[in-house]
Amino acid sequence: MTGQGSVPAAGHRPGATPEHVWSAWSPDRPTWVPDPAWRRVVVCAAHPDDEVLGVGGTMALLAGAGVELHLVAVTDGGASHPGNPVLGPAELAAARVAESDHALTALGAGPVRVTRLGLPDAGVAAHEAELAVALRPLLAGADAVLTTWTGDGHPDHEAVGRAALAAAGDAAGDAAGDAAVWQYPVWTWHWAVPDDPRVPWARAHEVPLPPSVRAAKQAAVACFTTQVHPLGPDPAVLPPEFLAHFDRDHEVLW
Repeated sequence: MTGQGSVPAAGHRPGATPEHVWSAWSPDRPTWVPDPAWRRVVVCAAHPDDEVLGVGGTMALLAGAGVELHLVAVTDGGASHPGNPVLGPAELAAARVAESDHALTALGAGPVRVTRLGLPDAGVAAHEAELAVALRPLLAGADAVLTTWTGDGHPDHEAVGRAALAAAGDAAGDAAGDAAVWQYPVWTWHWAVPDDPRVPWARAHEVPLPPSVRAAKQAAVACFTTQVHPLGPDPAVLPPEFLAHFDRDHEVLW
């Protein structure tokens, strides 16, 4: 989820909203149903693990319906443990790329085409225009795009969302037509609260996850060992209380 830079680890930020608060909230949301005519969907992730946390179940469902998935990994996540004595940034990035590959296998999403752009972790915003240009040909011809939300609370997530929207708008002029862009929250479940006016709940849709897909998603999340377990003296970036947000029977898109 993070090359966090100055952003504190999920389990150590003040004011976190516990999962029991979210689970007690039961808004009436429409069900997200992909168009059965879709043949190719691009998933944009700022860091290795964003795609599994946010839309791992959705990816598995799309793959099961015969949709070709293309993951665009914007950074390799080398900044998640600054100054760590066990893994330096390059070693950490390599480990996280391997974790992402293992997670996609555990997810059972079938063969996923992966493009890794290698932009600097915790520095995507400074390369946003460059990213939009890089995304344009990757999104051309896609039926839909899933990307991190532009208001998610992490600067990398937000920059990726903005760049994806810009690139999809440019791609709309392509002969293949306009791609539907759906954004997925990750950090939002940590800092927001039910009915939070900062969140576009009116546009939110739920993606129900059958038990088998939910179990596959949890197996995929567990593959991110550098994030879900302590690394040397550093605590887990994604501790159990945060991961509880992603052990639901549904995902949310808007």
